[in-house]
Amino acid sequence: MNQRFQILFVLIVVILSCIFAQAQVPLVTAVQILKAEDARRYDSVLEGLLKSPNFAVRERAALAAGRIGDKRAVPALAALFEDTKNQGRVWTAAVFALGEIESADGGEAVLDVLKAESGYSKRDKDVLSRAVEAAGKIVAANAKDANLNDLKSAIVRVMDDELKSGVPISQVVVYGLTAILRTRPDGGDVVVAKFLDSTDARVRGDALNTLTRLRSKQRLDVIRGLLRRDPDAVVRANAARVLGAAEDKEALPLLLDYAVNGDDLRVRVACIRSLAAIKDASVADKLIERGNALLELRGRSKFRKPVENGELLEVMAALGRLLQGTENTKAITFLRHFRAVDGLASPETEIAFARIAPKAYVAEDAEPIFTYTDPNAAAAYGQGMAEIASLKNDDLNAQAGEQLTRFVSGMATGVKAKDQAKMLRAMPDLTRSLAALKPDNLNQVLRGQLANDDVFIRASAAELLGERPLTKENFAALEKAFTVSLLKDKYYNDAMLAILDALAKLDKKAATGSLLMALNSRDYLVRTKVFELLDDKELEKTSPGLPMMVKFAREKKQDQVQPYVSAFGTKQGQLLNSDLDYRRALSRKNGSVKAVLTTEKGAFTIVFVPEEAPLTVDNWVKLARSGYFNGLEVHRVVPNFVMQDGDPRGDGNGGPGWSIRCEINWRGFDRGVVGMALSGKDTGGSQWFVTHSPQPHLDGGYTVFGRVDETGMKVVDNIVRGDKILKVTVVGR
Repeated sequence: MNQRFQILFVLIVVILSCIFAQAQVPLVTAVQILKAEDARRYDSVLEGLLKSPNFAVRERAALAAGRIGDKRAVPALAALFEDTKNQGRVWTAAVFALGEIESADGGEAVLDVLKAESGYSKRDKDVLSRAVEAAGKIVAANAKDANLNDLKSAIVRVMDDELKSGVPISQVVVYGLTAILRTRPDGGDVVVAKFLDSTDARVRGDALNTLTRLRSKQRLDVIRGLLRRDPDAVVRANAARVLGAAEDKEALPLLLDYAVNGDDLRVRVACIRSLAAIKDASVADKLIERGNALLELRGRSKFRKPVENGELLEVMAALGRLLQGTENTKAITFLRHFRAVDGLASPETEIAFARIAPKAYVAEDAEPIFTYTDPNAAAAYGQGMAEIASLKNDDLNAQAGEQLTRFVSGMATGVKAKDQAKMLRAMPDLTRSLAALKPDNLNQVLRGQLANDDVFIRASAAELLGERPLTKENFAALEKAFTVSLLKDKYYNDAMLAILDALAKLDKKAATGSLLMALNSRDYLVRTKVFELLDDKELEKTSPGLPMMVKFAREKKQDQVQPYVSAFGTKQGQLLNSDLDYRRALSRKNGSVKAVLTTEKGAFTIVFVPEEAPLTVDNWVKLARSGYFNGLEVHRVVPNFVMQDGDPRGDGNGGPGWSIRCEINWRGFDRGVVGMALSGKDTGGSQWFVTHSPQPHLDGGYTVFGRVDETGMKVVDNIVRGDKILKVTVVGR
């Protein structure tokens, strides 16, 4: 008996060992996949891994194919659904990947999955929810493709099936709500509104978020009730957002009450914004009273940047929309008071002042001695002046143009030597402001700025020239700036990308020579931009040799990321990781490494998820351990949305001098989620954000790489623009 038991025991151990081995991706293979992702390389190696006998390898390879985004992977991913052994996580990864690739070629496979998984005989909620998500991404990315109409309709059908089931699966519904938000199917808001009765607060909140973005007027009576009584603050805030988007005047007293008396910041902010959207000036006096009360609280705060700042700026913005052109004395007095306290550093107050009293704003002394030392104040002043252009008053527009031109010209002598470097940060905003006012010498000003040493000044000048009528002088200046950028810009690629876009907008045929030359850039992102611009059937008609040249460039693998070579003096858009880096990144487990961030408002901890985003976590940890984040100002805070940091310049443009690829994963953007900020795919570097509340529209578009718990979020909620991250301490390996 004992011998039989021992034999049975050994057999069980062997079987479990085999199953456990099957559930793991061998380290050598994991490194291989990570390398392919890093190089954005889909080839026969990765395609072979999609057929591996190890289901964990198939799952991981499918995710990699989606992250790489090459539509050549679509047939291999679709083939995974033909074999029932691939059910579960492999199918989930495959359909998620098809959504990430966003090719219409994957639409049929996703539709087949929806047909198989939806209805009353649901087999796998993960597969179904990711299929709905994928359908939304594919349809949204190919909005004009009539062949995807069945896929679009299938999203609504799945949501109807959930309602009919009697017990809707929250996970499926949440992804379906976001899919409707992205695709905007006919009658979609009617279906969405039915989920307002859900017992799940997340479903109610997401349904309201979708209705807001659809500007729906469905069930407004129910939504008013949710604002009054729902126990969940996010639901109440989102209910207020719907009422504003729908311009529901019946909700005006309710919104005003919660805007000035509400006990939750998220709800108050949403109500203030909605009052601005409804545009009924009768509420202005109460908002001014609330603003003055907040100013009094601000004065009693022990912090340099009190939490009241964020709400005050929302009040300012609302007053600007409600009282446009009224020259309201109470509002102007309130604005002047806050401007003095705030040091003229907030664009919201300047824009509001310019809207309410444009003549007084144009005549206002710009206080150059003060604003010539503060780039935020200078940029805010420019944005206020630019607002004058929206009034369509030629005389006032001309005065504002002259005033702003004098202000910018005065910087040449008014900025002291010690302030020159930081004041350059204001120039991109000031340039855009000048362009909005359209002075007679705008082309000359922009061409002059194309020669500036600052890469972001050149980027903004190029972007604006691309929007101007084509002239020989403008085109020649852009071509010259392109050559300089190609040779000179080693740390940032913003100017190069903006110049290429501008040349192509003005005259793509004439720009072909520069575009082909840009394929010699070391920066993968620059070359990707060129391939996108050259993918033009009309251009091929006038340049018959172009397809062959593009094909030759692809054969030379210029559409892939190239290894870093120090001799070129730049790290932009290259492979920076070694095998050691890949192995270190893969060795971390979720929760094994954390970062404690000490701020002016207290400390909070980020718990990283390296198993989902190994290279993103590795990059962030390396930067933190070098002291990169210490002392940086939080440059962006949008109440009830995000807090964003990681920019050494402080204007939202800065980074570490290189970019990292996206590692889009299955985690969603709930409250307290940490993600990488982007200006396009694979443009992350050092800027990161924390979500104040669920943001489902960010899912699948930004890399989730960590989380802040609710204790830490109490600190994050109090952080406002201008607060500093004093120190970052990494705990763990």
